[in-house]
Amino acid sequence: MYEPSVFPAIRDQVALYEKTDGAEGGSLNGHPLIILTTTGARTGKLRKTPLLKLKHQDAYIVVASYGGAPNDPDWYRNLKADPTAQVQDGPAKRTLRAREATAAEKQTLWRIADASWPDFPAYRAAAAPREIPILILEPPQPGASPEA
Repeated sequence: MYEPSVFPAIRDQVALYEKTDGAEGGSLNGHPLIILTTTGARTGKLRKTPLLKLKHQDAYIVVASYGGAPNDPDWYRNLKADPTAQVQDGPAKRTLRAREATAAEKQTLWRIADASWPDFPAYRAAAAPREIPILILEPPQPGASPEA
């Protein structure tokens, strides 16, 4: 499940995606990707991660599976520290706010995620007992507090 050997290629994939507005570097095994930009929780530097493009209503869904690893991915910890993120979906860039899905929401969101990426059930099994978080990236609410 968890394959650290693929991570050196992430920088190149992000650069290609950004350079071509998602025309290249924008899929994984035929599944479309987005680029998630977060602020590093410890460093304060911008961090870019290609993730599966999962949509629900006017929001993006991001699954912190880390390929079934026993720990959460860095981008998840970054969003917990600062929930403001940028999503690039092809040429479109949006600033969105992350929030963790509730238990009730996760029932629906797992169905969407599993239908898009058939490895998610295996990732959940491999990650146990860690419960894989799902975050919802949605437009900021007017007048909302900056704290998550």
